[in-house]
Amino acid sequence: MDWAAFALSLELAGATAFLLLPFGVAAGRALAARAFAGKGLVQALLALPLVLPPSVLGYYLLVAFGIASPLGRVWQALFGHPLAFSFSGLVFASLIVNLPFAVQPIERAFAAIAPEIREAAWVCGLSRWAGFLRIELPLAWPGILAAFALTVAHTMGEFGVVLMVGGGIPGETRTVAIAIYDRAQALDGSGAGRMSLLLLAFALAALGLVQILGGRVGGRDG
Repeated sequence: MDWAAFALSLELAGATAFLLLPFGVAAGRALAARAFAGKGLVQALLALPLVLPPSVLGYYLLVAFGIASPLGRVWQALFGHPLAFSFSGLVFASLIVNLPFAVQPIERAFAAIAPEIREAAWVCGLSRWAGFLRIELPLAWPGILAAFALTVAHTMGEFGVVLMVGGGIPGETRTVAIAIYDRAQALDGSGAGRMSLLLLAFALAALGLVQILGGRVGGRDG
């Protein structure tokens, strides 16, 4: 077991989930409760990482983060190291890759809240912000927790984008998924198998949690 790679994957997954969930709540709530021009386009763009090949998405992110890009030059000037092939670059890439996993479950959870509940809160004198915090957010928590679980599980197993943007540098960007690939390439079947089994357990736990929480959201909607 490559515990250094596993620890780095956990760090990346935690950073991604905690940074992305506030945006996921804001975007999911807006998409669920509002109708606006271009809403379908926004939903399609947020879902794009689900259908775009990881190598293609990774390539575009590598170009965007590279030293030849404006973002890459600004990052290099501010922090003294390139954004690509760094842990910071992995975090930025992971935020983009995991957008649908963070937004879609939360959007479904807010969509399951009947509009009459929001209106009743306003009639009772609650402001929109107070109604969101005291009524909507507690009702949507199963979707938020499901988004957290999916984001963490997907980040732990992401390979293509991580390899393209990070390059698999030991101690910096070498995640457990890349470690599995390296062990398989070295014909270390037992090592690759143990790490693969651990990721399988993560994925099954996340899917089980999502199923349980999805049942709660569906039951409330019904």
